[in-house]
Amino acid sequence: INLPWQLPPSCSTGQSKVAAWLQESEEMDKCSEELAYCQSSLLELSQLLQSLEILQRTQSAPNFTDMQSNCVDLTKKEKRVSRRWRTKSISKDAKLQQQSLTSVPLSASLSQVRLHSSNPNLCAELADFQTPVTRLTDSIDSASDYIKLQEDFCIIAQKVHSLLKSAFNTVAIEKEKIKQVLLEQEQTGQSNQIITLRRSLSQALSQNAELKTRLNRIHSESVLSEQVVSVNIISSPDEAGEPLHVGIPLSQQVANESRLSMSESVSEFFDAQEVLLSASSSENEASDDESYISDVSDNISEDNASVTDNVSRQMPNGDLASGAFRNGRRTCLPAPAPDTSNINLWNILKNNIGKDLSKVSMPVELNEPLNTLQHMCEELEYTELLDKAAQTDDPYERMAIVAAFAVSGYSSTYYRAGSKPFNPLLGETYECIREDKGFCFFSEQVSHHPPISACHCESQNFTFWQDVRWKNKFWGKSMEILPIGTVNVMLPSYGDHYEWNKVTTCVHNILSGRRWIEHYGEVTIRNTRNTACICKLTFVKGNYWSSNVNEVQGSVMEQEGKVIHRLFGKWHEGLYCGVPPSAKCIWRPGSMPTDYELYYGFSRFAIELNELCPELKELLPPTDARFRPDQRYLEEGNVQMAAAEKQRIEEQQRNRRKWLEENNIRHQPRFFKKVMDSHQRERWVSNNTYWELRKDPGFLKLENPELW
Repeated sequence: INLPWQLPPSCSTGQSKVAAWLQESEEMDKCSEELAYCQSSLLELSQLLQSLEILQRTQSAPNFTDMQSNCVDLTKKEKRVSRRWRTKSISKDAKLQQQSLTSVPLSASLSQVRLHSSNPNLCAELADFQTPVTRLTDSIDSASDYIKLQEDFCIIAQKVHSLLKSAFNTVAIEKEKIKQVLLEQEQTGQSNQIITLRRSLSQALSQNAELKTRLNRIHSESVLSEQVVSVNIISSPDEAGEPLHVGIPLSQQVANESRLSMSESVSEFFDAQEVLLSASSSENEASDDESYISDVSDNISEDNASVTDNVSRQMPNGDLASGAFRNGRRTCLPAPAPDTSNINLWNILKNNIGKDLSKVSMPVELNEPLNTLQHMCEELEYTELLDKAAQTDDPYERMAIVAAFAVSGYSSTYYRAGSKPFNPLLGETYECIREDKGFCFFSEQVSHHPPISACHCESQNFTFWQDVRWKNKFWGKSMEILPIGTVNVMLPSYGDHYEWNKVTTCVHNILSGRRWIEHYGEVTIRNTRNTACICKLTFVKGNYWSSNVNEVQGSVMEQEGKVIHRLFGKWHEGLYCGVPPSAKCIWRPGSMPTDYELYYGFSRFAIELNELCPELKELLPPTDARFRPDQRYLEEGNVQMAAAEKQRIEEQQRNRRKWLEENNIRHQPRFFKKVMDSHQRERWVSNNTYWELRKDPGFLKLENPELW
């Protein structure tokens, strides 16, 4: 007969099945249902046990010995036909027994027969039971045997009941535990996410409120544009009279100060751009002196100090405001950069691996409408740092700000790996007067072999000058640019004279792929007037995919080597002073103009450098880079004319150089002079004549070389 309280099939598989239940909620639910069914069956078993206890008190109990023999015979014959109880002749005692049995449910009777099989002393399987009740009564030997069997059966049944009940309770408890753990984990994960989102939102709202407050303050202050601040311009000692006053709009000064103050608390950065791809000489002219080095020394600073003291801001007609300064400047170039995808650089450079590319003539499409003299001026984009340094009393903080200015000069190279500047011609000049930044700048190409560019910048707060020779080497996939020279800054308010070297620049993926720029090397900044502190910066060399690309690390130290300030950041993002996360941002670049990728990657400051306004045409010398025709044609988008003019100008320079050599004439720079430092090294400094000649008699009244 079929057993009505069979164990669940999943229980037979042991621990592996239990493990599966713990992983799948459906299996656990199925287990609970099966065990609940077992529990109901056990209730029926309990009722059977009560009935059997009643039966054992009767005198006409069935003969279980005959039952065993009959079961064994049926098992051997493999007869498993299920039949109902049938009797043909029932005695009086049998009727009494039958009445006793009818008081028990049929299912309980069947369970009773089945439960007898769980006793090892009973038959293993009971397939059929057809013996008449009268025969069963006669086959019982003694009542004592029946009682013993009943007692054994009750003991085993109770054990089974206890074990199944315990298993059911254990599985139910474990299931509840697992559900509780999963529920707690889910609630904890959601709670952490909510807390993180709330914290981020709070920080964003706080930063937004701070920025909004600053912008409102800047906007309210910018309304004062009608008011001007008087800037004293020192006249030359030969001129008697009062210092010249120049009106500079207050709003522009506020903008400069605000840009600097905002960089102290805002950690959002904007990238800038530029790259110096070639030497400062014409493309097809070779360098004769590869070993030349131009440096700076201490005793030469006196020459430039006299410039600040005697010739600072001398301008023609004694008036800077009349045509020399402009409040509005252009915000976009006339034409976008030309397409260079059809130029095969390998055919041009394959025979020049390991050589200086200054002798190689490049297609004009690879140039940008600026030259190296203008690039030197571009390093002064963030002169507000020097203005702030000139007002900082602490020498270590002052050194940190000067270090930020040294790093800022590289920020404009970030987007400029796709083009190279024009190489200046010998005697070419460039002038830049920025009333918004309060400085006057001029530069000149003072030597052709070796190629040397010199510049000088004057301001009330600082004096800046440098002479640099650009050497470059092509290595197949990349090109290295090695600047040789020293940058100098004087702060008259403290009598400081800072000088530092430049790092190596490398342009990667010259022939194929996306070009990108890297600066690496060590920079040492010294104050030659006070050795109390020194600054060392490291431009970390990495690769395009590394996390430390464009990284800068450094420190401001005492003379004994003790670190006072730590500096870190990226040269295209900003520079911090201090230790994270409490470090202070002391500089960050400005935002880029719209569609800068289409316009050579120029920053706003770079866009303004080659602008030629009508009022400047009669004031600039004819050698100024703004008048160079090939550069102007390229800026206007006329590539064909730019290429033709470039070829003509280069040929004209070769002829001019040949004539000088044949007549044994040596070129003399107009606005710079060569001096020797204490180490007998050549240096180029201003001869203090540029602004004087510009004022009187004016460059157009002088004899000027014809460069183009």
